[in-house]
Amino acid sequence: MDFVSAVAVPDDPAIVNPGDLADARRLRTLQTIGMVCGLTAGAWLGAAEAPTKLVTSGLAPVVVSLAMVIGVFLARWSLPALIQGTSYIAADFRQAPHLIVWAVLAGCLWAVANTLTIFAVRDVGLSIAFPLWNSNSLLGILWGILFFGELRGADWRRWFGVLGGALLMFGGATALAIASAGQASPGNALRGVAAALAAGVMWGTMYIPYRKAYLTGMNPLSFITFFTVGELGMMSVLAIALSGGVTPLVHQLAAARHVLFWLLAGGVVWVVGDLFQQYAVKYAGITRGIPLSNTNQLWGLLWGVLVFGELRGGAHDILVKVIAGSVVMALGAGVIALSSVSRTEHARWRDAALREGERYGVDAEYTRARGIGREPGAMKFRRTWLDWLVVAAATAVLVGFAIIAEPPQIALDWGWAAALSIVTLGVLAGCAVALWRTTRFS
Repeated sequence: MDFVSAVAVPDDPAIVNPGDLADARRLRTLQTIGMVCGLTAGAWLGAAEAPTKLVTSGLAPVVVSLAMVIGVFLARWSLPALIQGTSYIAADFRQAPHLIVWAVLAGCLWAVANTLTIFAVRDVGLSIAFPLWNSNSLLGILWGILFFGELRGADWRRWFGVLGGALLMFGGATALAIASAGQASPGNALRGVAAALAAGVMWGTMYIPYRKAYLTGMNPLSFITFFTVGELGMMSVLAIALSGGVTPLVHQLAAARHVLFWLLAGGVVWVVGDLFQQYAVKYAGITRGIPLSNTNQLWGLLWGVLVFGELRGGAHDILVKVIAGSVVMALGAGVIALSSVSRTEHARWRDAALREGERYGVDAEYTRARGIGREPGAMKFRRTWLDWLVVAAATAVLVGFAIIAEPPQIALDWGWAAALSIVTLGVLAGCAVALWRTTRFS
């Protein structure tokens, strides 16, 4: 298959004119950037789940989740302020104010899903729960086909690639679900598997607001700022309800103050991964970008096995099932991600974007430029004192909790933790430079 003839601008094809389509090099670069962003997201989303192991040290799952969401809130406002500035974000939402509601809704779904993952990690472990909740990509593919025209007009090879990859991922998830029965008591295993799969449903549905945002040209840095309003609001409601009131929740947080830094840091790491996942959706679409970001299952397996010693001493057949299931799911994700976008499918995406633009009155030039990774017109923004205030406040909170932090009272291998951290930072640096050079984080 000729790559140049098959590829299209992955996310906002609706607004690309024939001249842009003729620029094969630009199109190829954008799709490659989307794929690299998906892989980078996988590394960081995998690393972000490591702090959830603190739930095994006696912390209530709701405390772990709330603390992580607070860290997420800090990062989702400070990183966009640092990279583009609040004036840039405000201008983005003036172009498409309807997306504020969708961003808040997506944040609510994320908060519920994240809380479910904490229960899943507690009951069946990180290396098993991770691939199960990554079933979100299967649901994301379904929504992409039904609502946004993805795969419509694609030839049989692309359908076979995406659906065949989905079946591989389902097979891997099944193997891991069976293996979980050997890791916990029957009741706990069933509860953990159910929590992980429910989280997958929540996250899979969350991609609908993502897609609506990037069809209109919304910058991921702008979308995540209001996304986190829904996250923190929903998580606060869940935490108060599950803790029995505000006072018991405050007491639990106070008792856990010496480990809260690690959970806040986990939230910050998650935001970095999620930001690159958003760029993957923007430049590679749901059906390609999300499966690539779901390679976090392999990173979760590495953190769980190498750093936290999960599966150590386990029966040989359990090890085989977990490793084989993870590899099969990763292969499925790879097959899906490599099913490139045809021009016929591209036309279907264009129709979906036109409907979105007409429905909400979004400026065509705005969406056209953002779809190819450029800024509309001569938009230029400077960081102001407000941006530096937001960054300083978030940093102060993290430093304050770091000062009183104590090492978590759980067994871990610091050597492997350091090695995985170095690799993760290297992946981030390479992807960030490539994204900046190509799109200026547009």
